[in-house]
Amino acid sequence: MMESANSLLLQVKNLKKYFPVRSGLLSRITGYVYAVDDISFKLKKGETLGLVGESGCGKSTTARVILRLLEPTAGTAVFDGKNIFELPPKDLLQLRREMQIIFQDPYSSLNPRMTVAGIVGEALSYHKIAKGSEKTDRIVSLLERVGLRTEHLKRYPHEFSGGQRQRIGIARALALKPKLIIGDEPVSALDVSVQAQVLNLLMELQHEFELSYLIIAHDLRVVEHISDRVAVMYLGKIVEMASAAELYREPLHPYTEALLSAIPSPVPGQKKQRILLPGDIPSPMAPPPGCRFHTRCIHRMDICDKKEPDYQEIKPGHWVACHFRT
Repeated sequence: MMESANSLLLQVKNLKKYFPVRSGLLSRITGYVYAVDDISFKLKKGETLGLVGESGCGKSTTARVILRLLEPTAGTAVFDGKNIFELPPKDLLQLRREMQIIFQDPYSSLNPRMTVAGIVGEALSYHKIAKGSEKTDRIVSLLERVGLRTEHLKRYPHEFSGGQRQRIGIARALALKPKLIIGDEPVSALDVSVQAQVLNLLMELQHEFELSYLIIAHDLRVVEHISDRVAVMYLGKIVEMASAAELYREPLHPYTEALLSAIPSPVPGQKKQRILLPGDIPSPMAPPPGCRFHTRCIHRMDICDKKEPDYQEIKPGHWVACHFRT
């Protein structure tokens, strides 16, 4: 079934981001780090897409390229009908009001010399949205919505707990009334009990403000709780994508199977059979030929190191790139 153009908020197509590696006295380019290598996905309005994978697989780089914090090597990213990578600075500034990010570390992402009022209200002043008492009222409303109080306005980041700091970061992201919020490991630095509180808050805010989320995480329990669909990345490639329910019930890619096997069982005393992957993750400077996962795959076949698998829709809405499954 074809998706309506009106239902799509973000469409990323053939996105690549290569970082040049320089060496020698003349700093000549001697190679590239293939951080993101030809990935495509769509995000519908009001949807949450989880992007998961091991550290270094390209998740955060993908987010930063979409936000134009990094320039792409190739590909397109169309946000609400506009190609992000072709926008001039003036139009890009306007678009930034509609795309915000929540960072992984709630402490280092907040300016320690600014009060909460200054942190949350900075974007309102910069974009000339509100000033004076109107600005203060808006900041107070945002803080109360994320579970903070009016007396927190004049405090500094070091006076808050980790969960409270992340709530400040969420209030800052909401200040401009965005359509898309990218959460770059938004709860990984928090205690488990606080993680659940922040995730529930994000889900409440999504319904209230009609937000779309791209949630980046390495913890599959986090994305299962909040995501509608999940995409799995390995060494710069998306290797599987499906609805959260489908992916967790019936993973098709061997890498996804291994990731899911590492999730602890919620039932005390119940043991799960862990899939241990041999070897280490190859260097993104020299990815293996063929399927990038073949050096660690327990289902490796002769074709795997010769031909890159096609990214195919095996079931409705369930995509995978694996010779073993196709």
